[in-house]
Amino acid sequence: MPSHCKNEALGMCGSWPGVSQLLYDSPKARQEVDHHWQASGGPHIVRILDVYENMHRGKRCLLIVMECMEGGELFSRIQERGNQAFTEREAAEIMRDIGTAIQFLHSWNIAHRDVKPENLLYTSKEKDGVLKLTDFGFAKETTHNALQTPCYTPYYVAPEVLGPEKYDKSCDMWSLGVIMYILLCGFPPFYSNTGQAISPGMKRRIRLGQYGFPNPEWSEVSEDAKQLIRLLLKTDPTERLTITQFMNHPWINQLMVVPQTPLHTARVLQEDKDHWDDVKEKATSDSREPVSWDSEELVRTGETSIKSTPLGASLVAQWLRIRLPMQGHGFNPWSGKIPHAVEQLSPCATTMEPAL
Repeated sequence: MPSHCKNEALGMCGSWPGVSQLLYDSPKARQEVDHHWQASGGPHIVRILDVYENMHRGKRCLLIVMECMEGGELFSRIQERGNQAFTEREAAEIMRDIGTAIQFLHSWNIAHRDVKPENLLYTSKEKDGVLKLTDFGFAKETTHNALQTPCYTPYYVAPEVLGPEKYDKSCDMWSLGVIMYILLCGFPPFYSNTGQAISPGMKRRIRLGQYGFPNPEWSEVSEDAKQLIRLLLKTDPTERLTITQFMNHPWINQLMVVPQTPLHTARVLQEDKDHWDDVKEKATSDSREPVSWDSEELVRTGETSIKSTPLGASLVAQWLRIRLPMQGHGFNPWSGKIPHAVEQLSPCATTMEPAL
């Protein structure tokens, strides 16, 4: 679960899911921030509020402050339903929300490359909590260059990403298909029986698109849903649905006609909870260098404790703010300007121009 720190003075929350939002400064780390910043404010995408930098153990670090996502991860929310049925229509609503986020990214020619349940968080635990996509560590702009680096999480990886061939943002559509499959039954279409994150047999099944719809979990799922999964899990990316085609599919854009059939998903996810905990976050390649830190440690020179230091003034005073509040696109995000509210809290903070 994410760690949260409330900044009462600025009226914001800092959310660090694991260590992924506290990064050693590097061109790749700044690329991650740039892509997330560009998408920030888009529908169903976690907003970045600020980015700070400082030295930690002799290395320059970036601290990414995002909106609080107190509702937890997608699968955890379903697991916690207990005896309350999870329906096919609810699965369709979730897929529409995820698709909306991907549609926004793809409109900017950004491939996320790590669409998975762990990166889908709810704003609150309330029924009306909004599902949002986060973690842009693998995100890449695709306008001029095809993608080739094998960045992926095994369960959700598209077949073209496993090989030496180049690929594009359609890899996100495969991941959507895998998530949709799991939402409708509780287990993945491709998995390893050997305890490995990804076994040779699992790779072969992914490349060949070998999966099924076994009973009893799939016996009551609609044919429209199964058809949509087949269109997403096409091994040839040129035959795979685009995000626009996905959003226009009747199962997505005509929610009221999707049956409210109770699914086996919540039960299966709960029964396999330990297994899902084991496979989470097992990426075979990671483009970031995360900072290892204790949840009580405020990363700054001096190792000040979060618990003993008021976050409002101290965090702002000790970290150099290097981004403006989100105001849309078309400006230099690395402007180094510090808003007036921050200057009032932290007179020792200074403007800066970070080297790109």
